[in-house]
Amino acid sequence: MSIQKTITPIDNSVYLERPLSTQSEIDDVIENSKKSFQSWKSTSIDDRIKIINKFIDNLIALKPEVSKEICWQIGRPISQCGNELRGFEERSRHMVEIAKESLRDIPATKNDEFDNYIYKSPLGVIFVMAPWNYPIITATNTIVPALLAGNTIVIKHSSQTPRCAELISQAFENTGLPKGVFQFVHTDHQTCEKIISDPRIAHVVFTGSVRGGQEVKKYIGTRFINVGLELGGKDPAYVRSDADLNHAIENLVDGAMFNSGQSCCGIERIYVDQSIYKDFIDGFKTITEQYKLGDPSQEDTNLGPVVRLSAANFIRSQISEAEKQGAKRLIDESKFSIAKDDNCYIAPQVMIDVDHSMRFMMEETFGPAVGIMPVKDQQEAKQLMNDSPYGLTASIWTKDVDFAKDFGREIETGTFFMNRCDYLDPALAWTGVKDTGVGCSLSVLAFDQFTRPQSFHMRKVV
Repeated sequence: MSIQKTITPIDNSVYLERPLSTQSEIDDVIENSKKSFQSWKSTSIDDRIKIINKFIDNLIALKPEVSKEICWQIGRPISQCGNELRGFEERSRHMVEIAKESLRDIPATKNDEFDNYIYKSPLGVIFVMAPWNYPIITATNTIVPALLAGNTIVIKHSSQTPRCAELISQAFENTGLPKGVFQFVHTDHQTCEKIISDPRIAHVVFTGSVRGGQEVKKYIGTRFINVGLELGGKDPAYVRSDADLNHAIENLVDGAMFNSGQSCCGIERIYVDQSIYKDFIDGFKTITEQYKLGDPSQEDTNLGPVVRLSAANFIRSQISEAEKQGAKRLIDESKFSIAKDDNCYIAPQVMIDVDHSMRFMMEETFGPAVGIMPVKDQQEAKQLMNDSPYGLTASIWTKDVDFAKDFGREIETGTFFMNRCDYLDPALAWTGVKDTGVGCSLSVLAFDQFTRPQSFHMRKVV
């Protein structure tokens, strides 16, 4: 029997062990999911909503355990782990609220002879590969609308967060959800290839690296099914000369450092009008150096370790390489004595004198580090913001709403913020462009990802 081990970044010890599902067990899971789909898709939308609402209530009731597991499995400060369930509830309640209208038949021709309409038919078995960085939210962004639409779910969570899949499953108990509609498996990448290739899988959702997304597309092969992919990011911000400087600094520091920078839409590069550049970096340095990096299980810690030692070493290598190319560290790392080369604790860092010839400004870092560059005008800011293989979110910091709207249309991104960053409005589509991926979650458009149009051409003969 193969065993999956989860190493906690808090002290690099083995935190969890789980047996990996056998091929026979996985085959049974997929078959059960396919069989349960036949009855679940016929369940009324009202009954589905009741079940999902009970699930939401149950998962919220598990908050103490969910928070503890997120803290120990990924190293997020315990004081911040409750935000995960607050975000989960906001998004899930919204999707429930709009489900009936979003899934309603679309009327077409209707007269004495014809009553034609488009029915939104569920796809079938959805295979979800969920990431570790926001283990509840990212999973349920798919689970909730997919189930509301009448699909069944098989989820494989990251090997870093297996308990989160188990807690989601636990929250479905005593809700009335039929057996087989939601199932999870613990398995390795090689077995995931077989699941994705299985003809019983109707749709695949993956959140992770660009390379991982490419592998998913390869495993689908010649099958005509769609995928939802949220992949890499290097999200930019432009601080215009008319910005509220204190507001911009405070929010951008948080956008870069929250969850130790391990956010899909975290701020990784900032472009500041040269007229306010010095004041901006002075303020950014002051706030960043106030963080307390330490044991995330302690309530007064607000910056924890990154998820694993290999990630920590990658972040350190990016910073060191940029420094050798002429960049400067703005933050005195000696203020964060817990950070050592042999652990997962990374001192927050702000790099200046950077440019786009550096890997640090072009490749995803996924850590508590950000690069800041001065720009002479909006044209230079736009060119630099778009000079990236990624496009998940981008933000502008200005008091001019009309300018922001016009500027945003020129930026290659899935979501454009004004005076905000690192947040999801569940009424808006969460999507990306370029190497960030395809498909979307949340909003009324999410349901279109998990249904197919079936046209009914109904002629009455009297």
